[in-house]
Amino acid sequence: MPKSRVRKKKVYSTSGGSTSSASGESYEPSPMWVPITAVVLIVLGIGWLTLFYLSGMAYPVAAWGYWNLAVGFSCMVAALLVLSKWR
Repeated sequence: MPKSRVRKKKVYSTSGGSTSSASGESYEPSPMWVPITAVVLIVLGIGWLTLFYLSGMAYPVAAWGYWNLAVGFSCMVAALLVLSKWR
């Protein structure tokens, strides 16, 4: 059986001088507040929902009723949005 040809791969160098991607974003690490804020929002959202259910829907804000669910889940969604900026 004949041996297949060996292909040469192109050599890519990073000497282009630019450290940013094509969209102009840099690859610098995130500031420390990004993961801290995300964790705080997750804990706040879970705590809000837990308190709402365990209190028989009387706390944190009884007048809001089921809108307390929206507040708790909104905190967790905000945490996901913050985490999308984390590198």
